[in-house]
Amino acid sequence: MLTSLLTTLLLAYGGFAALLFLFQDKLAYYPEIGREIHSTPREHGMDYEALTLDTADGERLDAWFVPALGVRAKTHGVVLFLHGNAGNISQRMDSIAMFHRLGYGVLIFDYRGYGRSSGKPSETGLHRDAEAAWAHLTQQRGIPPERIVLFGESLGGAVAAWLAAGRGAQERPGALVLSSVFTSVPDLAADLYPWLPVRWLARMRYDTAAALAQIRGPVLVAHSPEDEIVPFRHGQKLFQVAPEPKVFLQLVGGHNDGFIFMRPEWVAVLGGFLREHVER
Repeated sequence: MLTSLLTTLLLAYGGFAALLFLFQDKLAYYPEIGREIHSTPREHGMDYEALTLDTADGERLDAWFVPALGVRAKTHGVVLFLHGNAGNISQRMDSIAMFHRLGYGVLIFDYRGYGRSSGKPSETGLHRDAEAAWAHLTQQRGIPPERIVLFGESLGGAVAAWLAAGRGAQERPGALVLSSVFTSVPDLAADLYPWLPVRWLARMRYDTAAALAQIRGPVLVAHSPEDEIVPFRHGQKLFQVAPEPKVFLQLVGGHNDGFIFMRPEWVAVLGGFLREHVER
């Protein structure tokens, strides 16, 4: 009886581990949450340009460019917004409006497989998507790298850090802002499934901490101790490995309700950080 029970438990354990290995893309990406583009910046009082970004491997990404107003377009720069692993660009309107009020232009796009974008998400694919957006700003619009702010929330923070780490000395972005971001997928998986050998099972890395160690430039890390999905220590670790100059902004609330735009004092910290390092 005991042997039979142990065999059943081992089979269940092995089966769960196999499912985790085979279907981890389903656990990492949630493009099906909010496929519909339910509003645009114009409906929120912001002018915008609808774009299609072409990636190096042939995907077409749905994107918006929201310009800064008046003289601020020459002094404040542009935010390249890399969103999290669920939903689409129309569900980030509050964040877009926050940067718009701070005087920044915003380029936001949907990763492959999200919203109206073609393709299927993958780690390599999201990196190519970020590179296409960067190329649009620097090559097609001629925006100097030092006037570009990379802003990443959750999964998007890992992509933003990877993009920043890959720029040479002449292409460094003006600042990197990471909101509610994990140190790496294996680290996060080990927190979520401590009873499984997830570091061996993980097929994706999204190693934010390793990317931060290669970056030279201003970094702001924002995280909440109440984050129930990405533990607070991930934000603390990222701040620890980030280069100087750096700022840590402590948020409150859970992973999906602790956004910077929700409190004026948080927006003030972000605005001050950007004024110091990006505006001219």
